[in-house]
Order: sequence, then C-alpha cells, then structure tokens
Amino acid sequence: MATSYTLGVLHGDGIGPEIVPAAVEVVDAACAAAGADPISWVELPLGAAAIEEHGDAVPPQTLAALAELDGWLLGPHDSAAYPQPHRSKLNPSGTIRKHFDLFANIRPAKAFEAGNAIVPGTDLVIVRENTQGFYADRSTYAGTGEFMPSPDVAVALGIITRPAVERIAREAFELARRRGKRLTIVHKANVLKMTTGLFRDVCREVGTAYPDVTVDDFHIDAMTVHLVRRADRFDVIVTENMFGDILSDLAGEVAGSLGIAPSINASDTRAMAQAAHGSAPDIAGRNLANPIAMMLSSGMLLSWLAAKHDDPAAGDAAARLERGIEAAVRGGVRTRDMGGTATTTELTAAVADALRAG
Repeated sequence: MATSYTLGVLHGDGIGPEIVPAAVEVVDAACAAAGADPISWVELPLGAAAIEEHGDAVPPQTLAALAELDGWLLGPHDSAAYPQPHRSKLNPSGTIRKHFDLFANIRPAKAFEAGNAIVPGTDLVIVRENTQGFYADRSTYAGTGEFMPSPDVAVALGIITRPAVERIAREAFELARRRGKRLTIVHKANVLKMTTGLFRDVCREVGTAYPDVTVDDFHIDAMTVHLVRRADRFDVIVTENMFGDILSDLAGEVAGSLGIAPSINASDTRAMAQAAHGSAPDIAGRNLANPIAMMLSSGMLLSWLAAKHDDPAAGDAAARLERGIEAAVRGGVRTRDMGGTATTTELTAAVADALRAG
C-alpha cells in the first residue's frame, strides 16, 4: 500500500525559485506514473525573501514546520549577498543541517548517455561526513569555530571524533554493500596524522564488519588526480566534510556538469534534498538553469522515504524519475552547461513527458 507524504518546499535564492518548482513538477509526475499517493507540498520561507519578510534567513517558524514534515526540498542560497548581520551567520543550509543533525551528505556523480561527461561511465557516490572536520562552522556547539586573537592571526578548529566517523563509515559501507562492494577512504594522514589519520583508521575498523566490501584509501591530493583521469573506476568514496565538498564538485563536473550533481543530507530519521551546486545569481531569472541536480536530489529523497517506510511505490517513483531524466537527455534535451540549448522549462517539460509516456 502506498504511503502519503508531506514534504517541505524551500525555494531559496538565485536559481532556486526556478529549479525547485521544476523538481516538484517531475516528482508529482513520477508519483502519478508509479501509482504512488500524491505528495502534499508545504512552502516555507527561507533565504533573502525570508530576511525581508521575517528578519531571518531561516525563521524559527520554518525550523518548527520542518520538524513536522516527512522531508523537504531545499533550494540553493546566496548567503554571500545577504545584508549584515545575516551574512556573517551560519548559512541557511548549514543552519538546517546542524539543527537536525543531518550527518550524512550523500552525493552521487553519474554520467548520462550523451551527457557531455569528461569521464564517460562515471557512476560513483561520495559519502561526506557533514557535522565536523575542517569546516569550522560545523565543529562547535555554539559559534562558528573560527576566531582571531589579533587582527593578523586567524584560527579555525578542525574536529574529528570516533562516534562521528563510525556512523558515517557505517552509512558508506552499507551503501557500498548495495552497490559495487568497493569503498575508498580519502584522508591526508601523511600530514594531518592524528585527525584524518583517526578518520582513516576508524573507517577501516568499521570495515571489518563488512568483509564482502573491498577497501582502499588515498590522500586527498592524489584522489583529485584519480577522479579526473579514472573516475569510472570508483564506487563509494567516504571522507570528511571539506574534502567531500571539494571532491563532489569535481566529480559532478567530471560526470558532465555540476548542474547534474545531486545530494541528500540525512540522519537516521530526517532527510533533505539539496542540489550540490550553488545559487548561480548570474543566470537567475533567465530560464537557463539546469534543474537536473535538484530533480535527482528529490528522487534521492523519494528513495530514502521508500527505504524508511518500506514503500515500494516511492521507490518505483524514484527509479522512474531517474529514467525520465535519462530519456530526456538521451533525446537531446540538454541545457547550456551540458552542451545543449534547452531552457529550464523545456528540460522540465521533456522529463515530465517522458514520465507520462512510461
């Protein structure tokens, strides 16, 4: 029996108001094609518009509403353009991830047929620890984890803890077990011996419970070279926060475009769909943005809901959504970043048509 879901919609800034509605449209089409119950959508304020109307980029009422939902779609934000003091605060996505302890950032990079990939055949997933590491804004209970003891000295905290590594490693190994049974740990233990050394070693310890998964590891600098040259040889990559952010942008471009790079931020109980790319203010409002990353992120949320609730209909909708995108791209409907000429609305319509056609 299908399950009914209520999902949040946070448009965000820049191209967000274009790509998030596109994702909503194709999710609705995918659910209809799969015979799943329709999604109930709840729009909530976030970003520059929320600052103007509510005096906060993430109003308290938005966080309270999110806690009552089954999941949500988060559009990109342009926090660098916010007025002070909002620009200096933790950005909207970071605020939400921290509030709900969304510790796992899952970022696939998969090349499409006829999709302009640098490394055809790329099909990997980067599992990024989302709460600690060398991003100072994730490393403290309060404050940003950065401070300046003098005008000429700046210090940032980088935190690695065994419990945080254990839970992200389990997520990565479970994913690898469902995929190609290969996992790569990325670190910099030759220099950051205690911090990323701990990350590497704890991942390996967790891996002893997964004897069917083959494990290797690389330094972060070497890993960038491997992704550029042979991204198609990797399956699941697990790493700390900042390394994961950098590698996932690289992997997205290697697979064809950052515009097709999806992600989901999740804990054991909550999940948020969020494209890996930014708000692209230079093309905002021009109907040029690639909505695929946001669409695929929304499909990942459907898959997460399917697993959590043992809901085959949601899983079928997620699979149909991905096939619909693949069919549109294979048919030559591609935005500029993928070497095509299609607009946001044209690509969205092509995906929706493919879903309706089955």
